[in-house]
Amino acid sequence: MYAVLYRWRLKPGHESSFETAWADRTEEIKKEHGALGSRLHKADDGSFIAYAQWPSREAWEEASSTAGANSPSSLTMKEATESFEIVARMDVIKDLLVEASKI
Repeated sequence: MYAVLYRWRLKPGHESSFETAWADRTEEIKKEHGALGSRLHKADDGSFIAYAQWPSREAWEEASSTAGANSPSSLTMKEATESFEIVARMDVIKDLLVEASKI
């Protein structure tokens, strides 16, 4: 399994539209590219951080090279964003997270 950490700094007042677009885009990527899903977090500094899981590095690389950058959800996310960065790309060594649906 492979994981990627993303960070966005948003334009003021765009949080709600970003959250909706992020959720829509995450579902699209799961369906179109076989991603395993993602979690969106709001950090203490106000930035938004997502942790996304993939079956492999190769699956992520393939999706990254072909992903729908011009999809409506992607465009909404871009409009809401001041800055974006990939913070880390990581191989998952151990996974002890509890699925939210099992809580």
